[in-house]
Amino acid sequence: MSTAASAIDSTLINDDLAPTTAAQRTWGTYNYIALWFSMSMEITTYQLASSLIAKGMDWKQAVGTVLLGNLIVLVPMLLNAHAGARYGIPFPVFIRAPFGVRGANLPAILRALVACGWFGIQTWIGGMAIHSMLLVAWPGVAQAEWVLWACFLGFWLLNMVVVWRGVESIRYLQGFGAPFMFVMAAALLIWVRVKAGSFGSMLSTPSRFHSWHEFLPVFFPTLTGIVGYWATLALNIPDFTRYSKSQGAQIVGQGFGLPVAMTLYTFVGIACTSASVVLFGEPIWNPITLIGRFHQPVIAFVALIAILVATLNVNIGANVVSPSNDFSNLYPRLISYRTGGMITGFLGLAMQPWKLLATPDAYIFGWLEGYSGLLGPVAGIMICDYFFIRRTKLDVNSLYHRDGIYHYSKGINPRAIIALVVGVVVALIGMFVPTLRFLYDYSWFVGFFLAALIYAFLMHLSPVPIMEQGMKPNKGPINVQH
Repeated sequence: MSTAASAIDSTLINDDLAPTTAAQRTWGTYNYIALWFSMSMEITTYQLASSLIAKGMDWKQAVGTVLLGNLIVLVPMLLNAHAGARYGIPFPVFIRAPFGVRGANLPAILRALVACGWFGIQTWIGGMAIHSMLLVAWPGVAQAEWVLWACFLGFWLLNMVVVWRGVESIRYLQGFGAPFMFVMAAALLIWVRVKAGSFGSMLSTPSRFHSWHEFLPVFFPTLTGIVGYWATLALNIPDFTRYSKSQGAQIVGQGFGLPVAMTLYTFVGIACTSASVVLFGEPIWNPITLIGRFHQPVIAFVALIAILVATLNVNIGANVVSPSNDFSNLYPRLISYRTGGMITGFLGLAMQPWKLLATPDAYIFGWLEGYSGLLGPVAGIMICDYFFIRRTKLDVNSLYHRDGIYHYSKGINPRAIIALVVGVVVALIGMFVPTLRFLYDYSWFVGFFLAALIYAFLMHLSPVPIMEQGMKPNKGPINVQH
C-alpha cells in the first residue's frame, strides 16, 4: 500500500504539527513586516549594535556590519521559508525530509535548546526593566535584592500566560507592537539627540581601528555573531510562513521587514551608545542602564514600558513558537504546543540568562558565536536537501509515516547525522584549540557549507527515493487527517 493511502501515524502528528488548512492561512505581507519590526526592535538588537561601539567601531562601521550580516542571513531565511508557505508544515516536520522521521528530533532539539536560552535572556531583560521602573517609583523597596528576582519571575509568568493563549495571539501582539515600538524607538533617538546637543556630537565617537589589519580580526567574528543572531529563525521560519496567504506575501514581507527593521533599530542603538560616550565618558551598552543615568522619572517610566512591550513581543514570537513545536515533535500525542511552551519556560530559567548577558564578549563571542556553530550545519543540510536533492518536491504524507520514504534506516538518515556532527565539530573546534580559532570565528559559515557539501556527497554516493513510486509532488498545503 502506498504511503498516501495508508493511515497517518498518530505518534508523528497532532493538531500543532499537521499542515495548515486554507482557513488557517491568515498572514499577509503586513503581518510579516510587523513580525520583523516587532522582533527586531528590542533590547538584544540594541545591545548587539551598541556592543560594536563598545568593541571600538565607529557608527558607519557598526551599521555596515549589521546590515551585511542581516542580508546574509536573509538568504537562508527565505530559502527555508519556501517549504512552510508551499506545504503548510512546521520546522520539525520539514526537517524530517533530510534527517528522517526520528532523526529530525536531533536538530529540532538543538534549535529548541538555543531558543530556551534566548527565552531566558529576554525574560531576564524584561525583569530588569520592571525592576528599573520600581526603582523610579519606589526606590526604597526596589533596592532589596529579592525584588529583582521577583520582577524576573513575574515577567516570566506573563510570558507563560501569552503562551497558553496560543499561536494566533502572536499575530495580534505583533500587529500592535510593531507601530508602537517604531514610535518609541524614534522618541528615544530624539531624546538622546537633545541631550547630546546634535547628531554630529552623538556620532562623533571615532573608530579605534586605524587599519584593516586591526579592524578585520574584530569584524569577522562580529559578522558571524550577527548572522548567528537570526540563525535560529533561519531554521524555524516555516513555523511562521506556514500561515502565509501566499508565497509572495512572506517573501515581500520578510525581504523588506528583516533588513530594514534591523538597520533602523541598529542605528538607534549605535547612536545612543555613541552619545553615552559623549555624555558620560564611557560606552553604555545596556539601554536600561543608560535611561537610568538621566534621572528623569517620567521619561524613564515610559521608556521602560516600551522595553517591556518589545521584550514580550520578541520572546513569544522568536523564542516560544519553535521550541514548543520542537518539543511537541518528540511525542506529539502527549506534548502539545502549550506543553512545549511550558517546557521552554522552565528550561529558560535553568540556563541562567544573567550570565549570558554579563558582558559584550560573553554575549557576542560566547553565546552568539557558540550556537552559530550548532545551527549553521542544520541550515546547510536543510537547504541542500530541499533545493538540490529534492528540487522543492516533498511527499507531505510520508512526513507523517514511519514506513514512508523519509523513514530511511529505523527512522534516521545516517547521511544527515554524519554531515551534522562533522559540521558542528569542525565549526566549534576552534573554541578548544587556539591554533584553529579562525574556524570558530567563522563558525556559522564553516558549519553551513561543510555540512551541506558532506550531505550532498553522501546522498549522491548512496541515493534514496525522492518521491513515493507513482506519486506526483504535492502542489500546495495538505490537510492530513489523523
